[in-house]
Amino acid sequence: MIKTLKGDDFMNNRLYMVIPCYNEEPVLPETSKRLKEKFVSLLERGLIAPDSRICFVNDGSSDRTWEIIESLHKEDPVFSGVNLSRNRGHQNALLAGMMTVMDNADMIISMDADLQDDINAIDEMIEKYLAGCDIVYGVRSRRTTDTFFKRVTAESFYKLMDKMGAKTVFNHADYRLMSKRALQGLAGFGEVNLFLRGLVPMIGYKTDVVYYARGERFAGESKYPLSKMLQFAVEGVTSLSVKPIRYITALGFFVFMFSILILIYSFVRHYLGETIQGWTTLMVSIWAIGGLILLSLGVVGEYVGKIYLESKGRPRYIIEEFLDE
Repeated sequence: MIKTLKGDDFMNNRLYMVIPCYNEEPVLPETSKRLKEKFVSLLERGLIAPDSRICFVNDGSSDRTWEIIESLHKEDPVFSGVNLSRNRGHQNALLAGMMTVMDNADMIISMDADLQDDINAIDEMIEKYLAGCDIVYGVRSRRTTDTFFKRVTAESFYKLMDKMGAKTVFNHADYRLMSKRALQGLAGFGEVNLFLRGLVPMIGYKTDVVYYARGERFAGESKYPLSKMLQFAVEGVTSLSVKPIRYITALGFFVFMFSILILIYSFVRHYLGETIQGWTTLMVSIWAIGGLILLSLGVVGEYVGKIYLESKGRPRYIIEEFLDE
C-alpha cells in the first residue's frame, strides 16, 4: 500500500519531467496544459513534492519552441527549461535534460512532447518508485493506433535489436522513471554515440514496468519517419554490440569453406574430362563476393567511425541557458 506523503517526506520525492522538444511549437501549449493538470493531481494525492518541475529541453528548434518555453516559465515556475546551443538529436537532448536536473531531482520521468505516451501512467510509475524501484519502464500494451506497416516495422525493430545483441525492453521507447541513484549510474556511461534504450538496462538496480495504451499525436508531425528509424536501429546496434562483426567473421568462414568445395568439385570435373563452361558461375561469384566484401567493409567502417568519434572526446551537448528559478 502506498503511503500519503506529508511534511519532510517530500524531501525524497521531488519530480522533474524531462521532455525533449524539436520544433514542437504546435503541441507545447496543449502539452504544458495537460502536464500542469497532472502535476496538480499528483500534488493532491501527495505523490510528489510541491517544488517538482516540468522541464522542456529545446534541441535547437527553428520555430518558436524556446520562446514558448520562456513564456511558460515566466507565467508559472512549475515550468523549467533547458536550451541547447544547437540541435544535437533526441537522445543527446534527453540526456542533457536529465543530467542538468539530476542534482535538483529525486526522480525524473522522461517522455516525448507530443503526449502520445499516456500521462496517467505517471501515477503508477511514482507508486512503483515509492515501493523501491529505481527504474520504471513505460511499455506499450498494444499498437492499435499504428498502421500495419508501422506496427510490423516497430516490433521487428525491437526483435532485431535483441538478436543483434543490443538488449532493450520490448515496446519501450523513452518513457521511463529513473531515481537519482539510477541517474548517477547513467552519468558513468561516457560514450558519445548514445542509445539510451540500451544503456539504461545496463545500469541495473530494481526495475519494473507500467503498461499503457499509446494514443495518436494530437498536433504537429512525427520526428521519426522510416529513414530515421533505420538510422536509429543502426546506431543502437553498433553502439551496444559487436555481433555484426562476428556475423561477418562467420559469413567469411562459410564463404571460404564453400570455395574449398567448389575447388574440389572443379578438380573432379577436370579429371573426369568434362569441360566446365563456368562463365555464368564465375560472374555471379565475382559479383556476390565483391558485394559481400563491400558490405563487410561498410559494417567495419561504421565501427571504425564510432571509434573515431569517441576518441575525439567532444561534448555530447552544450547548454546555452537553464531556466529553473
